[in-house]
Amino acid sequence: MSTTLRILGVLCALFGGVLLSGCGYTLAGRGSSLPASIKTIGIPMFTNRTTVFNLETTLTQKVRAEFAGRGKFTMVPSADNVDGLLTGEVTSVSIVPSAFNAAQLASRYAITMTAKVELRNTSDDMVLWDNPALVFREEYDATGTQTAQGAIDPTTFFGQNTNALERMSTEFARTIVSAILEAF
Repeated sequence: MSTTLRILGVLCALFGGVLLSGCGYTLAGRGSSLPASIKTIGIPMFTNRTTVFNLETTLTQKVRAEFAGRGKFTMVPSADNVDGLLTGEVTSVSIVPSAFNAAQLASRYAITMTAKVELRNTSDDMVLWDNPALVFREEYDATGTQTAQGAIDPTTFFGQNTNALERMSTEFARTIVSAILEAF
């Protein structure tokens, strides 16, 4: 009798799996709301309207890598012979103090970046996804190693700034690709 119950349990599990497989659930981050005709996406270098050196390169590389990591699309760095075209523009970056120490010196800074991104279907020039006012914010400590004269070592300070921009670029790429593919 226990063999019959085991067989019945296995059959119920298989039947349940067949029923649930058609309900539209997919693993998070693996689905796509883009039309089936979009197979190759062109991601040319983003435009940088700020004074932050090389920010457009970092953002573009992170977005390309994030798309490539999803494995569904072919990425190319140009706008030629593609099904979809993703363009981006960094419109502003500000760095302002967000905390102060006892001597009223800035001890923490906030970097805020604003960008606009658009994905177009190249066959009919229809906008598939866009956001004209993306805002990303990252904070970092201004404290660092001190020189013999008691000043903060500038290489440590600028290294923290660079690390904050790197973290913000990674979050930017994840957010953009998830929003596009998962239709948020």
